[in-house]
Amino acid sequence: MNEETSGLVAQYWAIGFFVFAVLALCTFMIVAASLLGGRSQGRSKTLPYESGILGTGSARQRYSVKFYLVAMLFVIFDIEAVFLFAWAVSLREVGWTGFLGAAVFIFILLAGLVYDTRVGALDWAPKGRTPRP
Repeated sequence: MNEETSGLVAQYWAIGFFVFAVLALCTFMIVAASLLGGRSQGRSKTLPYESGILGTGSARQRYSVKFYLVAMLFVIFDIEAVFLFAWAVSLREVGWTGFLGAAVFIFILLAGLVYDTRVGALDWAPKGRTPRP
């Protein structure tokens, strides 16, 4: 066995020992908590308790679909920023071809933003009633 493979074997042993130690520690903490933890039963044990205030009503509230739509749009435009950052970092390497590609990318996203604005996807408030003539 040469020096390179013996070093590799030593690294694998170190990683294996680390994984074993982590699993052993996690197992120990879970077992110790289940053995040492107190258990109590009662009516008040099942009630939700937040910041010293007893809950009233149901926690199951429906959210508007608009909330999810705006969240998805935020994720889409946030990922756009990641792509543009990568483009900006490699601007000298990609040259004019990369610039034109990024310009097309930005144009398509702006067209999508204009479309979303026109169909009302970014309107948070409900539309007011129009007065009768």
